[in-house]
Amino acid sequence: MIDRKILQEYREYNFRSYFELPYETDEILAEFDYSLIKAELCLPHTSRELGEIDSLKQRIRATLPFLSLSSETARRESLVSPVLLDLVRYCQCQLRFEYTLNVNSWLKGNLDYLVQSNHDLLVIGATKDDMTRGFTQLAVELIAMSHVADKNIFYGAVTMGDVWRFGKLDTSKQTIFQDVNLFRVPDDLEDLIKVMVGILDGGLI
Repeated sequence: MIDRKILQEYREYNFRSYFELPYETDEILAEFDYSLIKAELCLPHTSRELGEIDSLKQRIRATLPFLSLSSETARRESLVSPVLLDLVRYCQCQLRFEYTLNVNSWLKGNLDYLVQSNHDLLVIGATKDDMTRGFTQLAVELIAMSHVADKNIFYGAVTMGDVWRFGKLDTSKQTIFQDVNLFRVPDDLEDLIKVMVGILDGGLI
């Protein structure tokens, strides 16, 4: 990897800035002394019976042929929000929208969705359907969260609505792990929700 400074000391950056920077994810994370590892993650997975997932899956399947998903708003309203609202019901947890987080001049902005229970789960929408740069932004937001919460492990996901990818931050290893697997909605909806419930219930791996 080329050794170069990306962030300018006296400039301010918000979370969206990292999506727009024309650099690789690992190069940006190195500015925060974090490394990036892409691997097949062993994610938490609840064993609880979640009885209404099939109903949500059927509703999504029935409506998808009639939806135009060409805008971020459409994907957020028709795919992301229904999944997260069902998640809240299962976990009886707090869901915050556009949650403001201000750590310092390099780590500040709004978190798209922050789900809070025994543990937190950060979810962001991939702007312009770019999952790669979306993951970069997710990783930086996880680093910001690690500055304000006294925990070792933080989980997040980046999504286009019909596709989700998880990431994990481990403060003890100064590493962000990017899951190489994708969860697709509606096909993988049950596994997706059971992973998120597992994370929120505290099954940290």
